[in-house]
Amino acid sequence: MKILAADDQKMILTAISNNLKETNYDLITAIDGDEAIRLFESESPDLLILDINMPKKSGFDVIKHVRQNAQSSVPIIVMTGADDEETLAKAYTLGADDFIEKPVGINKLIFRIQKLLLQPINSITDESVIKSQTIDKHMVGVVIPCYNEALRIKKSEFFSYIDQNPGYHLCFVNDGSTDNTLEVLNQLVVERPDNISVYDCAVNGGKAEAVRQGMLHLASDSEFNFIGFLDADLSTDLSDFDGLVQTLAKSDFKMVNGSRIARMGANIHKDGARQIISKTINLIIRNILGMPFQDTQCGAKVMTPQIAKIVFENKFLTRWLFDVEIFLRLKKKFGLDKSVAMLCEQPLKRWVHEDGSKLSMKDSIKIFGQLMQIAVSYR
Repeated sequence: MKILAADDQKMILTAISNNLKETNYDLITAIDGDEAIRLFESESPDLLILDINMPKKSGFDVIKHVRQNAQSSVPIIVMTGADDEETLAKAYTLGADDFIEKPVGINKLIFRIQKLLLQPINSITDESVIKSQTIDKHMVGVVIPCYNEALRIKKSEFFSYIDQNPGYHLCFVNDGSTDNTLEVLNQLVVERPDNISVYDCAVNGGKAEAVRQGMLHLASDSEFNFIGFLDADLSTDLSDFDGLVQTLAKSDFKMVNGSRIARMGANIHKDGARQIISKTINLIIRNILGMPFQDTQCGAKVMTPQIAKIVFENKFLTRWLFDVEIFLRLKKKFGLDKSVAMLCEQPLKRWVHEDGSKLSMKDSIKIFGQLMQIAVSYR
């Protein structure tokens, strides 16, 4: 049987396709309403899965065409991130047969398809087909800077997360590594081409430039609702990072910053020497910023693409303290009160310092001078 799925986010279509191809269904996809109507006319699908907010023509327009112009009774599932009653009522009034709000488990979607096609529910018994995957309402791009990380890439952890969360795309930025990091990263792409990509910087420019290049690369893709960055050693894990994403998605904030401030129930661990230096640096940063944030330097941040384009447009002054500059650029652009209102600092549940950090104790000492440079430049 043939199913037509229409959604303007290709990652969602890929997630549906990857799962339905293991069933009896043939899937055809469209990325806008116009294409959906053309494919409906030429392919005569047995069922439609439609997003509402699509370019050119909306999901509502497609339903109208199918029901009014084509006079077809083909089953239609509306699958959308919109959860208001007005959207629900309009979809059913126009002739939708089912309404599914994202996020939705892939099994739930398959069972709804079976019901509308009058097939036995749970007819899929092959364990390789049964999935715990979730189709989310938001597409998230994550930049992961890598410099000589070949031995520290936690492949199984990355794979495990994206296999269950297909709305995530990991963009590994190779920062001119001198070991075989690029080879390792390219192999990740071979194994998970839909959810992993590599942005290669031929020359080492430091973490700040690697993150900047990766963020601008993702911000140029309209696929993503939110983009952020994370350290390759997963000192902050992806599930905790998703907590930042959920806060951003459910609020009016434009950026959410992870915080390593110790709190009850959290697993926050730093080695002794680094903790002393970190507290001193943090005190200086807070004085420079003049903003009520406790930990600007955590390597886990998520923001809207619009904000990313603002804060990453120009090169940073230093290789390591770009986080401070991010806050200062927002403060300069929007003013103190507005920038504070658009930012959220969220404590992490877990953060562990991993051995092999590229920031040496000597570099840590240099930071004091670099902070003075930043303070003068952004005055």
